[in-house]
Amino acid sequence: MGIEKFVPCTLRLNKLMKGSGTDCVCVIDQDVLPTELKATFDEHRSFDKSFDSSISCFRAANVEQPVVYAPVGDLNDYDDVRSYQEAAKKSMQKVLKAGFNTPLLFVPKVKRFPQAELCTVLGALEQLYVPIHLREAQPGKDTRVTTLNVQIDDPKADEILREALILEAGRYVARDIGGGDPERMAPSQVEKYVKNLFDKLSMNVISDSNTLQKDYPLFAAVNRAADVVERHRGRIIFLEYKPPKPARKTLMLVGKGVTYDTGGADIKAGGVMAGMSRDKCGAAAVAGFMKVVNEIKPEDIHVVAALCMVRNSVGEECYVADEIITSRAGLLVRIGNTDAEGRMCMTDALCRMKEMAVEQSLPDPHLFTIATLTGHAFISAGEGQSIAIDNSVAHQADHARKLQAAGQTYGEPFEVSVLRPSDFAFNAGKVIGEDLVQANNAPSVRTPRGHQVPAAFMIMASGLDKHGINAKVPLKYTHIDIAGSAGEYPAMPTAAPLVSLVKTHLLG
Repeated sequence: MGIEKFVPCTLRLNKLMKGSGTDCVCVIDQDVLPTELKATFDEHRSFDKSFDSSISCFRAANVEQPVVYAPVGDLNDYDDVRSYQEAAKKSMQKVLKAGFNTPLLFVPKVKRFPQAELCTVLGALEQLYVPIHLREAQPGKDTRVTTLNVQIDDPKADEILREALILEAGRYVARDIGGGDPERMAPSQVEKYVKNLFDKLSMNVISDSNTLQKDYPLFAAVNRAADVVERHRGRIIFLEYKPPKPARKTLMLVGKGVTYDTGGADIKAGGVMAGMSRDKCGAAAVAGFMKVVNEIKPEDIHVVAALCMVRNSVGEECYVADEIITSRAGLLVRIGNTDAEGRMCMTDALCRMKEMAVEQSLPDPHLFTIATLTGHAFISAGEGQSIAIDNSVAHQADHARKLQAAGQTYGEPFEVSVLRPSDFAFNAGKVIGEDLVQANNAPSVRTPRGHQVPAAFMIMASGLDKHGINAKVPLKYTHIDIAGSAGEYPAMPTAAPLVSLVKTHLLG
């Protein structure tokens, strides 16, 4: 399927303002103006003190099209490139409200933010995205504008546009899966959707209940209540890209794909279930990342992914606190809270990735888990920021800081957390007959180090703790909690941390 199918409208590079076939001109930076507009902008400033701080739409002399001005405004020392993304989104909001259909966006080149051009285009495209349920229910509303024209005054304008197309294709897939409602993107429906995405990747789906119980027992526990409803039955979707040349490194990504999280037997009460269909944004981001891999076809990077698609249902078959379940790695895990299902659904797939890395002697493997895992991450980092947590081996390579640098550059900021001995002690078995305790019975927001503890649990329960710095086979592992960055319901998912991962590991 062509990449053009995965962008919200036609994207076109336009070098001329007059006679360009556009119906409005969008400006976001007062310092990047067409010559024809300078006098009009000065005139507006002479009588409107809010001109450079509020959105406006007006006619200008010497310009055929109306002008939409959504100013970035004055930035302080702590603002980042997201200011340009937000301005681009606001300009598109005005375009849509005003009824324009073929806008021309002037994309600024900014010395302070070297990637502002790419980020501005991505910001505009994000605003123009149409949710999958609307595209399918009303085919006539599958686009919000016909064409987004962009003017980029840069010798590498064509490269910037091509990169924006590739990244947006991945983000489009991530938004479709992450934003799809609990039925449209039930586990079986995600499998059908993913099958149509890739031509360079192999796909293996594990959905047989007996196989899941035998090989992925922690996942199977979460799936138990949902397994009685055919369309809700869980599955682990493995995707693999093998490069044409010998691989120099291997990326192995596991995404949390909880299509709806009731909390299970520890049911979410008090009206907090709204938005729980977004608990699959980790797997959605991994699927989007694989879409980018499929498009750029790296010559020497091997990529393996696992989408852990499951519904945490409540019912007579649901798993409950106090159960002891043996993980794939052979550890006895006592359940403390069924609402801590994210670490459960990913750990056995992470263990499988570990086994592949060791058994196949994969070159320079780096394992990841990506999840909207904890409210604690949201409280700790705030809205808009992801959290990266390296194990000892990845920490030695300074990986999280590199990811943080990429995120800062491309508008997907990260906070970096560090694992401590107390995080592992928290998960240790408390009595004879249990190796690990999966969770306490308090919400993560009321648990000290509530987003670090799950990362330690996954390291221990998967057996990754046997692959530290001094092990025969050290393995890099990074857990990414996107509870704060995936997009707060009901707003559209952001697809974070796709761009920063791509820039750190594929296109850096």
